[in-house]
Amino acid sequence: MRRRVLGLVAVLTTIVAAAGCGSSDSGADGSSSSDGNKTARVKVGIIPIVDVAPLYLGQKKGFFASRGIELDMVSAQGGAAIIPGVVSGQFQFGFSNTTSLMVAQGKGVPVRSVVNGAASNGKVGGDVTGVGVSKDSPIKSAEDLAGHTVAVNTLKNIGDTTVRESVRVAGGDPSEVKFVEIPFDQMPAALDDGRVDAAWMGEPAMTIAKAKGARVVASPFAETDPKLTVATYFTSAELAKEDPDLVKKFTEAMTESLTYATEHPDEARQVLTTYTKIGGDVLAKLTLPSWPSEVDMASLEKLASLGERDGLFGDKKPDLDALFS
Repeated sequence: MRRRVLGLVAVLTTIVAAAGCGSSDSGADGSSSSDGNKTARVKVGIIPIVDVAPLYLGQKKGFFASRGIELDMVSAQGGAAIIPGVVSGQFQFGFSNTTSLMVAQGKGVPVRSVVNGAASNGKVGGDVTGVGVSKDSPIKSAEDLAGHTVAVNTLKNIGDTTVRESVRVAGGDPSEVKFVEIPFDQMPAALDDGRVDAAWMGEPAMTIAKAKGARVVASPFAETDPKLTVATYFTSAELAKEDPDLVKKFTEAMTESLTYATEHPDEARQVLTTYTKIGGDVLAKLTLPSWPSEVDMASLEKLASLGERDGLFGDKKPDLDALFS
């Protein structure tokens, strides 16, 4: 069994490489058991971005502690890098965009989504991600991106798939867009230097770029589906089977956290200062995602169809019911 898991991890690392990797710490003490009154120390692989604010807010409000869970957040640079950590038992739970999870499951990697993470806020021109261009760029709309270079943080993933859909919806030819991989925090400079024609940016990169005069010409998440489920928290199929009580408690605590963050956006914004370097005007102006407590299956079906069109899944389509139900 161990040999099979390690093999799957190797396959996943090859097909969905992301910049950087998670911590190499060993598994958390007591994390495999949530019986009785014992506190379970749970490691969660996360990306230190705006989207995970409810997790930190829930920890601060005691939603996890009240259920006997002590959280230990471990940062990684991408959701695809977190998946091998969860499968190997390095983390008990992880945060990843939904396309990475679909790619993994389609390749036989035993992962299971347990609770929603983040979604598009549905606002074209004001979503949590957008395609920005320099203030003097001739690009005026998503249609104009055809024939130009667009930066994304990870190739062959949710970024380029949804950007293509924005171009397609606007009447352009998505096959004529050239994508290059650049970390989010380097995108504003890449625009200024003219290294790329456009950049698909999340927060706070988008707010920083806009302060330098960048214009938003597309909102790929909102234009793909205004209720697009962008990311979820997930675990391994093994942990889900061996410790369903821990999974249940984590899911309940995270659901409460999502609801609280939705109802208290100012507190969600402020908690960003505890795990990022965001502050000042950027903190006040950045755009927050939506944090519904439930995934939107219709949006995931559309995202899967787009991923299939882009050839992300090979011969085997992801089983969305098995992955997200």
